[in-house]
Amino acid sequence: MRVADWSTMLIGSSTAPLHPSFSLTAYSSRVFRVTFLTLAVSIIIPLLGAIVLLECPIDPQPLSFKDPPLLTDALEPNTKLRKAERIFENQLVGPESIVNIGDVLFTGTADGKILKIEDGKVKILARLGHGPCRTREDEPACGRPLGIRVGPKNTLFVADAYYGLYEIDPVTGNVKTLVSTKEPVEGQKMSFLNDLTLTRDGRKIFFTDSSSKWQRRDYTFLVMEGTDDGRLLEYDTVTKEVKVLMVGLRFPNGVQLSPAEDFVLVAETTMARIRRYYVSGLMKGGADMFVENLPGFPDNIRLSSSGGYWVAMSTIRPNPGFSMVDFISDKPWIRRIIFKLLSQETVMKFVPKYSLVLELSETGSYKRSFHDPNAMVVTYASEVHEHDGHLYLGSFRSPFICRLNLQDV
Repeated sequence: MRVADWSTMLIGSSTAPLHPSFSLTAYSSRVFRVTFLTLAVSIIIPLLGAIVLLECPIDPQPLSFKDPPLLTDALEPNTKLRKAERIFENQLVGPESIVNIGDVLFTGTADGKILKIEDGKVKILARLGHGPCRTREDEPACGRPLGIRVGPKNTLFVADAYYGLYEIDPVTGNVKTLVSTKEPVEGQKMSFLNDLTLTRDGRKIFFTDSSSKWQRRDYTFLVMEGTDDGRLLEYDTVTKEVKVLMVGLRFPNGVQLSPAEDFVLVAETTMARIRRYYVSGLMKGGADMFVENLPGFPDNIRLSSSGGYWVAMSTIRPNPGFSMVDFISDKPWIRRIIFKLLSQETVMKFVPKYSLVLELSETGSYKRSFHDPNAMVVTYASEVHEHDGHLYLGSFRSPFICRLNLQDV
C-alpha cells in the first residue's frame, strides 16, 4: 500500500494527495498516541481495580494538626548530632532504651535480648522470649524489650512489647514477671507495652500500652490509622494491682515521672505532643497538655541534668518544608489507598531521614536542639539517656548506640 493510502486511512479522505513526509509524521503521531493510551489504560485500570477491590488493613481516622513550629531560635537546624560516635556497631540491633548502673550499660534489642555492656564487651544478660528472631513475623514469640529502667535496689525493670513488665537481676540475669500481657486490664487486652517509669522507692510503676489493637510490629498501622485505644497504666508492686490512669491516647509512647514525683509525662506520638498526668498533690487524677505541636513525633522521654527533659524524635515535621504525615493527616482516603497498595516496610522508605533531639525545660519550653539532617551519623533516634557528661542515643532500628560528649556541643 502506498504512503498516501495509509494517510487517507489514518487521517481521513482528502481531495488532494498529501506529501509523503507529512503522511509519515501523522502516522507516527497516531501510533504514539495509540501506544501511550494503551499503556496508560493497562496500568490505570488494574490500579483503579486494586484501589476499589483490595481490602485496606487499617481504618484511618481524620486527624487535625496545627502548622508545625518554625525551626528557629532553640529549634534552629544544626549538625551537632554528627559529632556523636557510633559505639558497639554491628554488635547489637535496635537498642531502643539504655540505662546504666555505674559504668555498666544495659539495653534491650530487636532480637529479644537484654544486653549487658561492661568493659567494652557486649554480653547477653537475659531473654524474655524465644527464637527465631529473623523477621517481623517472629516478633510476638521472640519478644521486643523496649523501655528499661533501674530500680532503687539496682535491679532492672523492663517493658516487653509482647510479654509484659519484668524485673531482672543485673548480675545473675534472673527474671521475675510483674505484669503479664496475657491478663487483660479492666476488660481490655494489652497488645503493645512500650515504656515505663517508676517512683524512687520502687513501689509504683507507670507504663504505657500503645494499643489494644495493634502490636509493635505494626506500629506504622497504628500511626497511620490514628487509633485512639492507647492507655497510661499504674502497677503497684506491693498490692500487685494494675490501674488505668488515662485512656483514649493515640500511640502513647515514652513516659517520665517528674523529679518531684507529682506528675507523669506521656509522649502521644501520633499527635506530636506530650501530655501530663498528675499522680499526687492537689491536681491528682487530673491531666493537661505539657507541650503540643512538637516539631516531630516524640518517642521516649528522659530526665536531663538541668532539671528538664530529653525527647527523641522518631520523625520530624519540617517548617519551612513539607511534612507528608501532616499533609495526609486529614485525608483518610489517601492513607487508605497507600496501605492498599504498599507494605509497611515500603511506606517507611518514604519517610525522610532526619534525626532530632530536644531538651525541654521543666515547664515544657524549648531549651536547645541537636540535629543530624539526612541522618548521616544518628539514625532513628528513640531515646536520649544522659550519663557522666554524655548522651547515649538509643535507636529502634540501627545496629549501634551513639554517644555524644556534651562538651562538644
